[in-house]
Amino acid sequence: MKSLTILQLNDSHAYFEAHQELFRAGDHAEYQIAGGYARISTIFNQIRQKKQVLAFDCGDTIHGTYAAVKTRGEALVPILNALDFDAMTAHWEFAYGPEQFKRIASQLKFPVLAVNCYDRKGRLVFEPYSILECKNLQIGVVGIAAPIVDKTMPPSFSKGLRFTVGNTELPFYIDALRHERVDLIVVISHLGFPQEMKLAKEVDSIDVLLSAHTHNRLYRPAKVGNTVVIQSGCHGSFVGVLDLKILNRRIVDVHHRLITVDQTVNQDPQVKALTDKAMDPHRDLLTQVVGRTATGLNRYTVLESTMDNFLLQGLLDLTGTQTAFSNGWRYGAPVPPGLITLNDLYNIIPGNPFVSTVELTGEEVKLMLEENLEHTFAQNPYHQMGGYVKRCLGVNVYFKMENPKGYRIQELFIQGNPVKHDRIYTATFVTTQGVPDKYGRNRETLNVQAVEVLQRYLAQEKQVKAELRGSVVAV
Repeated sequence: MKSLTILQLNDSHAYFEAHQELFRAGDHAEYQIAGGYARISTIFNQIRQKKQVLAFDCGDTIHGTYAAVKTRGEALVPILNALDFDAMTAHWEFAYGPEQFKRIASQLKFPVLAVNCYDRKGRLVFEPYSILECKNLQIGVVGIAAPIVDKTMPPSFSKGLRFTVGNTELPFYIDALRHERVDLIVVISHLGFPQEMKLAKEVDSIDVLLSAHTHNRLYRPAKVGNTVVIQSGCHGSFVGVLDLKILNRRIVDVHHRLITVDQTVNQDPQVKALTDKAMDPHRDLLTQVVGRTATGLNRYTVLESTMDNFLLQGLLDLTGTQTAFSNGWRYGAPVPPGLITLNDLYNIIPGNPFVSTVELTGEEVKLMLEENLEHTFAQNPYHQMGGYVKRCLGVNVYFKMENPKGYRIQELFIQGNPVKHDRIYTATFVTTQGVPDKYGRNRETLNVQAVEVLQRYLAQEKQVKAELRGSVVAV
């Protein structure tokens, strides 16, 4: 019998250092300090000293904080190499454009894998799989990147690229690996947990599926047939540890832990020095206190979030439009009640996009929201695209989650009045994920960016209040 331990990190979103994290405690939220690559490195090293280990990163790694965006992801390269991953796949990595991501990938000491990312000529952009030698084991590792990069993300992310779900390609590569007589098939994926559970049902020869994208904290592994599925939270606040016993190329025993990267974990001095090097040039700027919040700001709720209510309140205050929209992003470390720093603002919206306005008919608002609800709650998981429900302010949506595509919204109001389909409504938004280009007219990009808007709003408010308002309600 052979032993192998798999370490997983997913959706760390470039959180170099420890940060606030939200934990549920019965009927309320509690905030605790968690994460940081130096502590993650310590956990990795402690386990490597005792066990035969492979470590994988499932993507959403080099984008999500000020220092990452400022360096177009390059500040992460030495840190990821120091963590000594064996392979990774990708999603927000494409935010800097495909060429920049390929440049970063070429600097990593481990491969980026994706069976489902093609160039204009139909060629794979990255290697589809890798065979890893781990003492007395051969492990076949297949990667699946996020398929939504060319569908719901800004066009610059996928220039010259095409993405598929990867479910049709995967069996071919697994067969190739089986012919190589590997002991185990590991899939590192950024499809999202619902999609990966469907994938595991369709492709029954996966041994381990490392899931990502949906920020699930799986304290126990999921099982689909003989496939073990884990996912390990977000922001680098957790490390997934999967201990396996393997006999005759089959898993015969599984032990799983979801480790919280809390402050009891010592920091690896080498990685601490690397994170300091990345962060020190920005500390004076990012530690500036810019306001206070009476509301705990977070993005841990599907239909509406306090963090995005804060963002949208700032947009409405600036523009005076009737409505405001932003994407249902999942990333963004929570901000407990108390002081807000500039770093918090960049965590909320790290790309710092320009603010835009547009005119929409009532019919367009309804169509846009129906489309988004389908992207979030599609009965076929492969049709689920993006994050949570689009964030709205000035709008009240009452919908049936279980209804079919195009028929979910029961009632729709703007500024407290029933929406009239042919009436024109004004809206403000950030990024084409807030209001896609196909909707509206008289679209205008203002000469002001999101972080500046939030600073302006905080300067006017003694203390932010951004409680949930019931903007989107499942009925």
